[in-house]
Amino acid sequence: MLSLNQRLSQQQKLSPQQIQYQKLLQLNTLALEQRIKTELEINPILEEEIELTQDQEEPEHDKDDELENEIKDPDKEEFEIEDFMNDDDYDHEKVYRKGEEETFQPIAPQRESLSEYLLDQLRMLHLDENLFMLGEEIIGSLNDDGYLKRDLPDILTELELFEHVKIDPAIAENLLKRIQLFDPIGIACRTLQECLLVQLRNSKSADQYYKYLAEKILVDYYDDFTKRRFDALKQKLNMTDETLKETINLIQNLNPKPGEGNIESAEMNQISPDFVIEKVENDYIITLNDKSMPSVTINKSYLEMFDNNRKRGKKTNREKETYKFLREKFESAKWFIACIQQRRETLMKIMQAIFHRQYEFFEKGPKYLRPMIYKDIAEEINMDISTISRVVNGKYVQSDMGIQELKYFFSEGLSTDTGEEVSNKHIKERLKEIIVKEDKRKPFSDEKLAELLNDEGIHIARRTVAKYREQLRLPVARLRKEL
Repeated sequence: MLSLNQRLSQQQKLSPQQIQYQKLLQLNTLALEQRIKTELEINPILEEEIELTQDQEEPEHDKDDELENEIKDPDKEEFEIEDFMNDDDYDHEKVYRKGEEETFQPIAPQRESLSEYLLDQLRMLHLDENLFMLGEEIIGSLNDDGYLKRDLPDILTELELFEHVKIDPAIAENLLKRIQLFDPIGIACRTLQECLLVQLRNSKSADQYYKYLAEKILVDYYDDFTKRRFDALKQKLNMTDETLKETINLIQNLNPKPGEGNIESAEMNQISPDFVIEKVENDYIITLNDKSMPSVTINKSYLEMFDNNRKRGKKTNREKETYKFLREKFESAKWFIACIQQRRETLMKIMQAIFHRQYEFFEKGPKYLRPMIYKDIAEEINMDISTISRVVNGKYVQSDMGIQELKYFFSEGLSTDTGEEVSNKHIKERLKEIIVKEDKRKPFSDEKLAELLNDEGIHIARRTVAKYREQLRLPVARLRKEL
């Protein structure tokens, strides 16, 4: 049976301005700069504000004439036009402005990417069109470390299927081996073993005797080498400690990641900090790194057009459409400018709160990082935890301690015997120090590392030590062993 009921309920909905603010809050400096440029393109009401020099400033009598012609919106439903009409009356606090001081950053010299560098070497082989196409596919299939992670037969199959190019597998293998001799040598190898062997066999500086032994190890006893079974290697090859040490050193001096550190993975993804913290005498100055941002303001010509359209009594359909369009764009422009300023204030408030809680870190370094969670900052500045999360994600701060993501400053803590809480990042730093100073002939096991930390008053389980060690990308004791 159908029935009709009336019910009163409350629902919380975000306004368009709040939604826009939340989106802007998530953007880092570079993304925000692009977002502002995009908004300038799609909203004709907004324009980039050009800072005038003293000689370019308007004469005072022109400003007085403008003041006499202030336009006021009689409806005053959502905004007031006079807020935007005059330079003197305009609320500059609501405009995203550049700082007064100019900053100049050196432009990095243009450099080739690794792919471009390899393609230049490929062209020097003067290959026919089909083989050059295969070479391009091989170079385009390298990962960040410089390894070929696609099977060569798969590349040949795709070339035949999509480009109607058929290449003999033996010829393709020969081309791959030629590419592996490009600079950096060992590039485009399929495994670490192959990469080390290519470098070793083409080394001209290595002693021939040690070179022979190193190749023997990599070909016949590779498993023993990777698992650091040095006693087994010494016995199987009938080597002295000194000979084994020289041979292992020769292998370890080869480059296991020939593609690492190239321009594509480093400079092209260079971090641009969102905040800069500088120490001046005994004080710290926190600034938002936004001086390269375009300053946005309201276009006066469109304001006048809107006002003229509004003053007309009876309007044609075209004039009504124009009025509606301009009003929507004015609202959008006003909201965008307000959101930019609100974002700036929120970011500064959160960064200042983080700085005050982590003051000792900026003074003394990572070992003095305090335990801190999002809730701590949210309660201190009376904001929602979700807002803190949006701000710290993907934002970076530059200080004397380097460049850190804001998330770096948040960590859980453990209690010591003295009752003091220490950050898990402090524990990781201490763990790293112990491992660096250990005797590499007898490296500490995870259980022993846990005992050493417990002796220092830091109560931690072996499995937690193992987890932190893995996060620090430090191998287990067996793989840290050296001769």
